[in-house]
Amino acid sequence: MKRRSFLAAGSLAGVGLAINKANVFGQRMELIPEKIKAKKLKPGDLVAVISPATAVSDTDDIAKAIEILEYLQLKPKLSKTLLKGSGYKSRSVQERLDDLHQAFADESIKAVMPIRGGYGSAQLLDKINYDLIKKNPKVFVGYSDITAMHIAIYQNTGLVTFHGPVLLSQFNSYTMDIYKKALFGTESIGELKNPESNSIRDAYPIRIIRTGKAEGEIVGGNLSLICSLMGTPFELKFKNKILFIEDVGEEPYRIDRMLTQLRLSGKLNEAKGIIVGKCADCIQKSAISTWDYGLAEVLDMNLSDLGIPVVYGFMLGHTAEQMTIPMGVYSELDVENEKLIIKEPALVE
Repeated sequence: MKRRSFLAAGSLAGVGLAINKANVFGQRMELIPEKIKAKKLKPGDLVAVISPATAVSDTDDIAKAIEILEYLQLKPKLSKTLLKGSGYKSRSVQERLDDLHQAFADESIKAVMPIRGGYGSAQLLDKINYDLIKKNPKVFVGYSDITAMHIAIYQNTGLVTFHGPVLLSQFNSYTMDIYKKALFGTESIGELKNPESNSIRDAYPIRIIRTGKAEGEIVGGNLSLICSLMGTPFELKFKNKILFIEDVGEEPYRIDRMLTQLRLSGKLNEAKGIIVGKCADCIQKSAISTWDYGLAEVLDMNLSDLGIPVVYGFMLGHTAEQMTIPMGVYSELDVENEKLIIKEPALVE
């Protein structure tokens, strides 16, 4: 698509469906609703492009997002307020909420894809119409700040969503291969491993913190977002789950603070296994040393004595090579063999 023509992709304006403002959150439910799954994507499907967190107003960025959808033979439908304003200032909560609701209400739309993360998704959580989403299951995929929405949607509706690239992600061949397998099929994704390295020093090293195997439903996302939801009706349920966490640009002392919070809350002890994604740029940056430990030491101190399998280094977050992981499906973590096996199909015909 020529960049001058991206506006012809359309918008989500004028869906014309009244949105019931009631929602179902707030009960601190111990049980997640019965699991529901969206239909797999197929060429020609219409995809809503939304920005529930940080705004994206650069037309070149919109063109990059549409380029990915066209490569996948999907048709973009831009949300009503996607191009409103300028710079990266988030639009109002109501505007972002309306875009989300309109995307799920429109029966012609088969997937809802954030163009980027950034900041602000959590502001929507107590206002989302979860009944609407539950009645209109669609593929929903993103990561980073979108973690807040994954947790809230899955735990309040049972809808399996996908922790994976946003539309402005890099999408190299490794990332795209997993992405297509996850979103366009009804078979389980199967085995996920880091890419093969062709250098003398492994470019994608895995470090075993505690060996073993674990099976259970897999949940997780960005560590900062998970911690920010603690003590709210949306805090992530860890019990009997395989937990995956990731972050970027956080100094080791901040990682320690977040893991300490989860440890003191008793949450870490509830998990059956833990995957820590490769943490890019998680090094000390302060001119004055605030904390003498490095990232590896912080992870060992907080995770090695939990009595469960723990591994560091999977490519599942802010990395050029990125796995797509369906939230809430049955999986197996095999630390010794450095692989995650997604055993349950995440989509239906």
